[in-house]
Amino acid sequence: MKYIDEFRDGDVARRIAERLAAEVDPARHYSFMEFCGGHTHAISRYGIAELLPANVRMVHGPGCPVCVLPIGRIDLAIDLALNRGVILCTYGDVMRVPASESLSLMRAKARGADIRMIYSAADAVKLARENPGREVVFLAIGFETTTPPTALVIRQAAKEQLGNFSVLSNHVLTPSAITHILESPEVRQYGTVPIDGFIGPAHVSIVIGSRPYEHFAEEYQKPVVIAGFEPLDVMQAVLMLVRQVNQGRTEVENEFTRAVTRDGNLAAQAVVSEVFELRSSFEWRGLGEVPYSALKIRPAYAAFDAERRFELTYQPVPDHKQCECGAILRGVKKPTDCKLFGTVCTPENPMGSCMVSSEGACAAHYSYGRFRDIPVVAA
Repeated sequence: MKYIDEFRDGDVARRIAERLAAEVDPARHYSFMEFCGGHTHAISRYGIAELLPANVRMVHGPGCPVCVLPIGRIDLAIDLALNRGVILCTYGDVMRVPASESLSLMRAKARGADIRMIYSAADAVKLARENPGREVVFLAIGFETTTPPTALVIRQAAKEQLGNFSVLSNHVLTPSAITHILESPEVRQYGTVPIDGFIGPAHVSIVIGSRPYEHFAEEYQKPVVIAGFEPLDVMQAVLMLVRQVNQGRTEVENEFTRAVTRDGNLAAQAVVSEVFELRSSFEWRGLGEVPYSALKIRPAYAAFDAERRFELTYQPVPDHKQCECGAILRGVKKPTDCKLFGTVCTPENPMGSCMVSSEGACAAHYSYGRFRDIPVVAA
């Protein structure tokens, strides 16, 4: 299959690995953060870490939209479904995110709430058309990739005057999170995550382009290489980052040239700008309050804003005391540093958000790498 099989070629992977081994400086250590959960999943699934030199470390970032959704936002959705009688619809992974009082959307559904899994934003509008006597609320989450479809369905609902449809928006922005990580006092306090460069997200960059990352290369002197999600994409991006570090360059490079341009998808950006505007602050699970890092629905489309319609008030809720998702999302700790990992917390019974989605660092590591961390006991 074009653009798939050729990016999973084992012989090419070994050649890139040999090139990396030849080019890394044995006297230094390299730490690169893969921001996106898709890259985290690929690194774990294809064993990329085992192909990298020992002095090249990959650091998990917060780029899993399910993982960064705070408990308080899930609580709002559960309240709408359990106590307000709405039909709440959202994507599959969101259904299992842990919330307050040992609840999740899945468990609220088991208690009788009308919560439905959908596959696209358009499915939410269809539900509203099919149930004119019920309020239908779409719990929308995601980075810049999933924001244009949400904007389009809000615009469509306005065109059709669907008075029973609204959106609980939780769309967040990639560049703001990267800035927060670089300036985070928690990361500086721990002092264990020297980030030498970033692997930029693939699908997000198709929408926003490579231009927004130039700020990090110029102001923070951190190289960025935008990469696709296939194993050879990731390995080539690591090689490009190593070369930048060795040469003292801090630039934005685009490995994913088959899909990403400097300016991105202008039509998608336009519809998002029409429907959404910046929030002054938004809580991220693991990162806390991040300024100008999320979107809210503009006043022109206020009729379709669930927060306005139901007069919702957000209340922050602390994570499970023993869950290390916050530190893992900041790159401060690894999944195996958490006492709950693989015992109390598994994909079947997630205690933290990082174990819910296949793109979460804990879920990816549990599924593809957990046995490598078990010490071998001599007979």
